[in-house]
Amino acid sequence: MDALDAKYPFFATAREAVADAAVSLPELVAADAPAVERARERVERALMDGTVASESGAFPTESAYDTQAELLSYPIARILVSLLDSDPAIEKYAAAEAATAIDRIREDLATDDELRSMSTPTVALDDVLAEFDLADAVRPESLRSDPGTGGTTATGSGSAPGRDPEHYWIAVGPYLRLTSPSWGESWRLVNRALDDGEVRISREELLDALEAAVEDRVREGLPFELAAGEGIAAELESGVADLKRLLSERTYAGPVDVVAPDLFPPCMRNLIEKAERGTELSPPESFALMAFLVGIGMTPDEVVTFCADTSLDAEGIRYQTEYLSDDRGSQYPPPTCETLANYGICHNEDDHMQVAADPLAYYEARVDKADEITDWREQNAAAGKAEIE
Repeated sequence: MDALDAKYPFFATAREAVADAAVSLPELVAADAPAVERARERVERALMDGTVASESGAFPTESAYDTQAELLSYPIARILVSLLDSDPAIEKYAAAEAATAIDRIREDLATDDELRSMSTPTVALDDVLAEFDLADAVRPESLRSDPGTGGTTATGSGSAPGRDPEHYWIAVGPYLRLTSPSWGESWRLVNRALDDGEVRISREELLDALEAAVEDRVREGLPFELAAGEGIAAELESGVADLKRLLSERTYAGPVDVVAPDLFPPCMRNLIEKAERGTELSPPESFALMAFLVGIGMTPDEVVTFCADTSLDAEGIRYQTEYLSDDRGSQYPPPTCETLANYGICHNEDDHMQVAADPLAYYEARVDKADEITDWREQNAAAGKAEIE
């Protein structure tokens, strides 16, 4: 096992390393080895934060986990996700693994040649393309001299003049398989440079396509068929129960679409006031608040503005709210009051659990009963207009 396998545990070489190590996953789980704790963290952070990176620091330089624990946490995490018995959980987990992987790939590609020569565990773009059978489907765009202008123009053949070309050509088949209409109008082939069965894409678009390839591979084979209450499933039962409490898998009709802070549930007001005092929110607290704000119909931009004068980081807010409000149909509603109580967030003020089982239901009831409501968004827009004038 080496650090590169642990960084990219879905690569073929990583799977081979696990097989060659002949480590018994059931024995690791029974012993509650570090890999098991890392697996729990991997899944929890995937579901709550959209990343599988350890909170202890970046792997391998800062993480509290060694190479073996990091690598073996991946197959154990896949077992945990399978035991959750939730398609949305699988979607969220696969997306988080892919997002973390592409961040690491970007860092690797930015590593200069001198550091590479010092045995820094990094991958090159060619390695990643080969891993996903794209070596023959993707090629960098070359530049050729244009005699009419004395400059250069793009052409669809040849090799790249530099290490990091801005554009690539990808075969139509992989392009359609790995890209998405979510790119907007530019995604459509009619709006793309198309030459001899190849589509011109930017470097960032290529990385987006590779992220989709990682997500597909991680999702492949999930969920496993595991008998509940037996073997490794039984050993992981308590961890699965904790994760299920986070999921709050209940149906939810849609956002209230009105932002009236005075009508927010006590737990959400408490979290906002805590953040306004400059106190950092714990991951469960941050997730609960962001999920609630997204649940009432706020956009990521609106949440960033709403939380501008708090301890919450704007970049972190945007990342988490975009993750929670994605368009793939696997959104999660805010946790129930019972789940929030388990994390010490909900204190059942005024015995409201008898009336509403979750913050959104509580908020909906208060909105319905209110005689007059002023939407925060209207106030914010008016304030912005006044400042301009």
